[in-house]
Amino acid sequence: MRHGSARQQVAIVTGASDEIGLAIAQRFADEGARVYMTGRRKQELDSAVAKVGHGAIGVQADATSSEDMDRLYAAVDGNIDVVVANVGFGEFVRLEDVTDEHYQRIFDINVKGTVYTVRKALPKLADHASIVLVTSMAGRGGQEGLGTYAASKAAVRSFARTWANELKDRHIRVNALAPGSTDTPAMDAVLKQNGIDSEDAVQEWKAKQTSNASLRRMAQPEEQASAALFLASSESSYITGTELTVDGGVTETITWGSH
Repeated sequence: MRHGSARQQVAIVTGASDEIGLAIAQRFADEGARVYMTGRRKQELDSAVAKVGHGAIGVQADATSSEDMDRLYAAVDGNIDVVVANVGFGEFVRLEDVTDEHYQRIFDINVKGTVYTVRKALPKLADHASIVLVTSMAGRGGQEGLGTYAASKAAVRSFARTWANELKDRHIRVNALAPGSTDTPAMDAVLKQNGIDSEDAVQEWKAKQTSNASLRRMAQPEEQASAALFLASSESSYITGTELTVDGGVTETITWGSH
């Protein structure tokens, strides 16, 4: 992925068993990288690794576990060129319903998981490496029921700024990718958990989500993967500390129409 490199690039993608993480791993592998993929569920991870092919390597790991992250990086042969901290979790919970369990789960997975993923990689990160932190457009908004999730993703966005500064002497770039609404089975599962389970209700919810998007549709995981590849590659060599929002224009444009 780094133009002019004489060796095969090595990329880490956490949360790569499905959805956006799997699409990113697939795109990186298709571009010639040796990809290490993580996931908590072995069966799903093995299936994802087989789908990606290209010699991809699966390491069962929980990003919130310091020991698991140590085991991941111990399995990596050579220096690492790209780390994509993709592990994330969200659920709709309004302020009055926030519990200790909900808060801990969201911040452990989204914030602590990101810290462990990147901090544990530092000894093996090559100079001029690229780090991509997956945030969310929710971190810039105030959607009802996503307060804890949005706050956790805003924290990850802040890491991109700080770590870009802290790692500048090694010429390591750190950027954030903020996906907008992306059409995945995981989204349908979250909707079902919140009582939106009929096909008509799901489609109505998705239509409402995209009503303010200039492109009037949800993203596909492969489109998020293309953005991640850009941030990871030498095509973005003069970009660091920033957040690339891939949301069809929701957060940067206002589309007027009949309501």
